[in-house]
Amino acid sequence: MRITLPEYENAQVLIVGDVMLDRYWHGPTGRISPEAPVPVVKVEQIEERPGGAANVALNVAALGAKARLIGLVGDDEAAVALAKGLQSVHVATDFVTVDNFPTITKLRVLSRHQQLLRLDFEEAFHDIDSTPILTKMEAGLVAENSVVILSDYAKGSLSDVQKMIQLAKSKNIKVLIDPKGSDFEKYRGATLLTPNLSEFEAVVGHCKTDQELVERALKLIKKFDLEAMLVTRSEHGMTLIREGVEPFHLPTQAQEVYDVTGAGDTVISVLATSLAAGSSFEDACTLANAGAGVVVGKIGTSTVNTIELANAVYSQQEIGFGALSEEQLKVAVQLAQHRGEKVVMTNGCFDILHAGHVSYLNTAREQGERLIVAVNSDDSVRGLKGPGRPVNPVDRRMAVLAGLGAVDWVIEFTEETPQRLIANILPDMLVKGGDYKVEEIAGGAEVIENGGEVRVLQFEEGCSTTEIIKTIRNEQ
Repeated sequence: MRITLPEYENAQVLIVGDVMLDRYWHGPTGRISPEAPVPVVKVEQIEERPGGAANVALNVAALGAKARLIGLVGDDEAAVALAKGLQSVHVATDFVTVDNFPTITKLRVLSRHQQLLRLDFEEAFHDIDSTPILTKMEAGLVAENSVVILSDYAKGSLSDVQKMIQLAKSKNIKVLIDPKGSDFEKYRGATLLTPNLSEFEAVVGHCKTDQELVERALKLIKKFDLEAMLVTRSEHGMTLIREGVEPFHLPTQAQEVYDVTGAGDTVISVLATSLAAGSSFEDACTLANAGAGVVVGKIGTSTVNTIELANAVYSQQEIGFGALSEEQLKVAVQLAQHRGEKVVMTNGCFDILHAGHVSYLNTAREQGERLIVAVNSDDSVRGLKGPGRPVNPVDRRMAVLAGLGAVDWVIEFTEETPQRLIANILPDMLVKGGDYKVEEIAGGAEVIENGGEVRVLQFEEGCSTTEIIKTIRNEQ
């Protein structure tokens, strides 16, 4: 199954849940305190990260989507630090401040990569009036390209979770929930739950086989009026279960597991953002599985960006080289740039390939590590060259170009100029052969604006497709 990354920038995700601030104090320790038999840590580095539902929002924003976060915080310095950190990565924070309660904060003291102590500053918000958070949620619901995530850490922000589900459903917005505890009744009517295997088995009992897991999940789906359930199964991947549809099993994509912290947050955020951007359930789960495989290979609570996600997905699908679709090419270029490779792009008809073309393309490739050739469609060539052209249809022209050692990727464009295509791909360098001025080259302005470069290269003298065609016709 070939998966494509959706346009995440069009997606909008509203996250409601238990927000936290994770603090880390790092430093060396070389002596024992004279006051008590405990190590003395000389704190040299202080790190702050959004946690809980805030980490989910961070993951959504890392994909380039619009993320809005609603949660309960105290009137304190930790709330200010949490909001500042989130807003710096373009998460819209819409917190409800509760007097006489601290913002949930977890402080970890580490030395030589070992956690020595954790201090929790929290009082669960269980008896807090839910009206303000419901009001903010209702105001934040946007039906277009939107999904709601309810992130439950059993700290009280979702005490009225059933009203939240009904609010979203009243606007036909999907509700995804990362559940907490064994009481799934409170999540009745949600679109999808994402329990891990231990959470799932705490509700249904131990499952000896995949079939048993699926059968018990289907019973829960029917009992609680759910649309689907995604059970995350650690090294066994994940399974999507829906009524009337074959279960969708996904093997894990993790190559090496360093830290599973935050993997569940990544799963639900990639899943929700992909659905909001128009992906099917199967594609969204595949992308979520790939995202989880990336973050467990990192240390600490982490996020996955679109480049890492594309790399994880497309490395399984082998994009390769040669003739590509525009979507495949965009990902291939992003991956190449992420590896530090300079991508050069040029365009033309290339009707009858001759020595001048080969010399020009070799020179173009010398400007970087990768070369893209955008080829005029047959209709485009006829518009430029007149009746009787092209001599070779576009599929043959592309096949010949793809066979050249200098050319990495070939793509057809159907518009009069390749400006839109170039503006979408955004190579590091755009080159064009002939007597053009830089400002006359289609797509040049967009490449320059993006920090790239535009160059004019000279064709080899005495080589012309038109002259070759004339010679052939005269000989006939």
